[in-house]
Amino acid sequence: METSHPLDDNFTTGNVNITEEIKSYLYETAKWGKFLSIVAFVFIGLMVIFMLFILVVGGVAFGISEEDPLASMSMGFIIVFYGLMIAMYFFPTLYLYRFSTKMKTALDANDQQSLSESFMNMKSVFKFWGIFTAVFVGFYAIGILGSLAFGGLGMFM
Repeated sequence: METSHPLDDNFTTGNVNITEEIKSYLYETAKWGKFLSIVAFVFIGLMVIFMLFILVVGGVAFGISEEDPLASMSMGFIIVFYGLMIAMYFFPTLYLYRFSTKMKTALDANDQQSLSESFMNMKSVFKFWGIFTAVFVGFYAIGILGSLAFGGLGMFM
């Protein structure tokens, strides 16, 4: 039995029209997206500067040398932690910025290619955060099950 999806039918037959009202919504969304992405890029830059500052100050303060592996490991942890945070925010921010600039270009020039690339970048933003969310929900589930398993064992000892 075939299931009919009205939205899919409209998109495949080309009956979807971008009205002036929709254009105004998309244009405003692009402006806010560009603003948010620029602010996020500034914060990513501040995170890089902070990471470097902590590494330099921490290295001087702790006198990191080959004789102190614990201090070296803690500096390594800082690099990995901040590197992951920076990467985690950089890519969706880049996709959001590309969405915004391509959308503005598409609306100003009625350019179908830019419109398509714009929505491709917006898809990437949602896909990135969806995968990220799914991974963390999985970590939380494992943590909760582990807590219940090991916490429950404590009751019987």
